[in-house]
Amino acid sequence: MGNKIKYNLKNVHAAVLTETTTSTGTTYSYDTPEPIPGAVSISLDAEGESSPFYADGIVYFRSATNNGYKGELELALIPEWFRTDILQETLDNKGVLLERSNIAESVKFALLFEFDGDVKCIRHVLYCCSAARPSIESETKEDNIEPGTEKLSITADPRSDGLVKARTGDTTDATTYAGWYSAVYASTGTSSGGGSSGGNEPS
Repeated sequence: MGNKIKYNLKNVHAAVLTETTTSTGTTYSYDTPEPIPGAVSISLDAEGESSPFYADGIVYFRSATNNGYKGELELALIPEWFRTDILQETLDNKGVLLERSNIAESVKFALLFEFDGDVKCIRHVLYCCSAARPSIESETKEDNIEPGTEKLSITADPRSDGLVKARTGDTTDATTYAGWYSAVYASTGTSSGGGSSGGNEPS
């Protein structure tokens, strides 16, 4: 029996994406997923449009585009490795993080996370994400300490081969499920619905 409900964001990870294009095609490889502790919430809205075509006085055909997702990931505190590897801040020889304005291109990465379910956790991966630097904000301490959070603006675009995301289902095999955070999942084909991901095994 499958899940009836979902709740509780946890196990957020990220893995840097490397896209290599040659005369024979494009391949995708990912670093080993690194944990991002302190996940508070995630909210990603679907991006895309639905366009009707009218004929015979009715909606004769409707096309829908999938442009990925866009939204926010809220964390207790962004880990230093994420700031250096993905937000491209640099550490100087005194161990101080430096943010510079001359960043040419955002680092692409896979975002992995899961929700609890009443039967089993539901695990997700978004294959081609980018993150914008967070705002700086906090408040003075009063009688009770209210921990502040940091919010990352996340854009999850389709990869150049069209792959957007994957998630575990009711019949996901045990090996794939258990290894979800060991390496970014690469599909080897489909059994029903949709097309092949065209992904390559991560390095």
